Amino acid sequence: MSSIMLRSRSLSRLLKANGRLLSSDVSSTPPKEPLVETQSLISNPTSPPPPPPPPPSAPAPNASSSKSWNFLKYSLIGAITGATAAVGYVSYAYSLDEIDEKTKALRAAPSTIKVADDASALEKFKSRVYSSAVTVPAKAVEAYIDARRTIEEQIRGYTEPYAEKLLPDLHPMEKHVFTLVLDLQETLLYSYWTREKGWQTIKRPGVDAFLEHLAQFYEIIVYSDYSNMYVDPVMERLDTKHCVRYRLGKAATRYQNGKHYRDLSKLNRDPKKIIYLSAHARENSLQPENGAVIKPYKNELDDTALVDFIPFLEFVARNPPADIRQVLASYEGRDIPAEFIRRSKEHQKRIQESKQQGRFWRR
Repeated sequence: MSSIMLRSRSLSRLLKANGRLLSSDVSSTPPKEPLVETQSLISNPTSPPPPPPPPPSAPAPNASSSKSWNFLKYSLIGAITGATAAVGYVSYAYSLDEIDEKTKALRAAPSTIKVADDASALEKFKSRVYSSAVTVPAKAVEAYIDARRTIEEQIRGYTEPYAEKLLPDLHPMEKHVFTLVLDLQETLLYSYWTREKGWQTIKRPGVDAFLEHLAQFYEIIVYSDYSNMYVDPVMERLDTKHCVRYRLGKAATRYQNGKHYRDLSKLNRDPKKIIYLSAHARENSLQPENGAVIKPYKNELDDTALVDFIPFLEFVARNPPADIRQVLASYEGRDIPAEFIRRSKEHQKRIQESKQQGRFWRR
């Protein structure tokens, strides 16, 4: 009995000792991480707080969808580039009439597609697919033709004369009359600019007598590459007796290669009866064979070029040739007034010699 009691007491003492050991171990060994953090805060009270945790990363895009989008994007860019290059080449290589003629069959193709009422569903589907494949290019070609026609009409308004016939028809009683076309700058007048006075316009010596005398024989026209806003006021002061019938300005010229040209074919007159008198008749006219070159006027006080031309022009009007272009070609490279006087003297000399020969034979 006593031995049993002794064992129980020993066992209870042993359990108590082990309980104390376990409780002291738990309380005396706290977690290491919180202790380290606490020590760092105590040792560095002014240090910044730890950075926030990074946001959750987005899921990686699907590789197949990215490739599809890139393929679609580059395909669209390639299609637009190819279409632009094709339109540019066609516009450069072919005229509008040529394109209209070459694409007639393509544009008429959609209207020729017909499907019988008793056709099968497959046949109807095939015809619809074919019609769609043909209609889209046909509509694109029609849109291109309409757009190009509109653009060319707008451009033509700036580069072509404003009308096919710049002058009204001649009166039937004046069909035999020659047309004298006169340039303005350096032919009838000279304009220049100075800092002190601005633009100055000087009338050429003899212009009044020239216009008044030749208006009896010619239909006189002034054809300039200046705007009518400039030509009309100048001519009102220059031609006070209204010897000039018509005035044509920049809107009546043809613009090409960066220059305005006089197009005598638009005057609605017989080209065999047109004389274009200008200091630049060979450079600014599309019909240089009708040109008569006069010395350019540069504000010389002793200039007599206009008056010197009167005998030649009057002779042409009184003795009209069949084609004035052949006459002007015979004066190519020569001073027309001086050459005309020389030829007139030779002609008079030949007449005198023939008369003397006639007198000799009558003796």
